[in-house]
Amino acid sequence: MRRRNKILFAALLIVCVVLVGFVVWAETPPAPMQEAFNAMKSDSSVTVTSARWLVFQPNEANSTIGFIFYPGGRVDFRSYTPLAHEIAREGYIAIIVPMPLNLAVLGSNLANDVISAYPKVSSWAIGGHSLGGSMAAQYVRDNPNKIRGLVLLAAYPPSGDDLSKFNLSVTTIHGTNDGLVTVRQIDDSLKQLPASTIRFEIAGGNHAQFGWYGTQSGDNPATISREQQQNQTASAIVQLLHGLQ
Repeated sequence: MRRRNKILFAALLIVCVVLVGFVVWAETPPAPMQEAFNAMKSDSSVTVTSARWLVFQPNEANSTIGFIFYPGGRVDFRSYTPLAHEIAREGYIAIIVPMPLNLAVLGSNLANDVISAYPKVSSWAIGGHSLGGSMAAQYVRDNPNKIRGLVLLAAYPPSGDDLSKFNLSVTTIHGTNDGLVTVRQIDDSLKQLPASTIRFEIAGGNHAQFGWYGTQSGDNPATISREQQQNQTASAIVQLLHGLQ
């Protein structure tokens, strides 16, 4: 009995150490770059508020179109503020949703709370980067009547999630230098998306430059600047949102 108890105790201790290690790893993502903190400030065009979510509200437009954004896996949600700020500058409400343990897989249905909090928004699009994009697609699968648009940044729907027959505007955006999501994976994912899906390829873009958190292990160097990749990304998202009017 003593030996068995010792084995059980040792096993529980190992599990606890692994769980604590996982939580520490998940809760210590790379810090956002200074540009991300700068974009969290309100200006003459956009009002930024931070409570449950980071909300970017255009000042001169009473927009009824909103964009919900899910961050990439183990990426600080504030790393996407320049992108959200630019989308709001173009007249659309943009909301970045923080995720439990910085992992969208643990909060794929959080968009429900956002939609409930903004009843005046009549048309919603949702999107995300990498894991966040996959979980955004999963949310669309589970809530097809709530979402009119989907944006995938270096992302694709989870295996088995077939959105090809959905009445949905989709834009999938990918960098040619992405070291974590291959062009073939993006190409293969198109069969899971509507035939009208717009595939936007950023020449020289990589995985990490969809956010403002520096470089990422396993990624390839980009041959364009982060600003260039961000501008192309924002333009493609705004084009999708404009089509929802």
